[in-house]
Amino acid sequence: MITLYGFGRIFREGIGETKDLRVEWALQETGLPYRVHALDHTAGELDSPAYRKISPFRQAPAIDDNGFVVAESGAALLYIAEKAGKLIPSDVEGRTRVTQWCFAAVSTVAPTLSLLGLGDIAGLNDNGRKTWTGIAKRWLDGLEERLDGREWIACQDFTVADILLATVLREVRNTDLVEPYPRLKAYYARALARPAWERTLALYAERFGVSVADIR
Repeated sequence: MITLYGFGRIFREGIGETKDLRVEWALQETGLPYRVHALDHTAGELDSPAYRKISPFRQAPAIDDNGFVVAESGAALLYIAEKAGKLIPSDVEGRTRVTQWCFAAVSTVAPTLSLLGLGDIAGLNDNGRKTWTGIAKRWLDGLEERLDGREWIACQDFTVADILLATVLREVRNTDLVEPYPRLKAYYARALARPAWERTLALYAERFGVSVADIR
């Protein structure tokens, strides 16, 4: 059975924003058996000697599949898909296309959106915001173009690339930024309407003792 190392306690503002959501979503989509090991971030459990052996950067999530440990959420999603034979095509070109869009989500789109979301904390001034907003629009332009005539980002079917991209798009707090992108907005709504996502939110909310509405 897979053990998902996720959060069980974290500072209030972080609830609903953690990346273990995307891993549990993939597990819910595939139906692989798993259990959650809930980490207490506030008590420093991620810095414990035991967890340092699991995650080299002392981050969550990570997964342990009967002794085979995978850190980094993107890598965990690809492993889950390959193990289940779901959420990823069986041919090498299809798998490569999914991998490409997984990397695009976490390496290209996510850093810019995260920076804009944390702008006040990061100390962005007006010029900085303008610059990074321009970069974000470049990525969103590319996504909008890619979704022309497509339901999902990488392939005809829903894949782990869509889980990664949809959870990255949750970081967009400025709705004006995505307003000019009708295909992207429809894509995001489709992804978050999936029953497995709803189950994931419910389990996550239960873990933290909050309502689904608080984290949606």
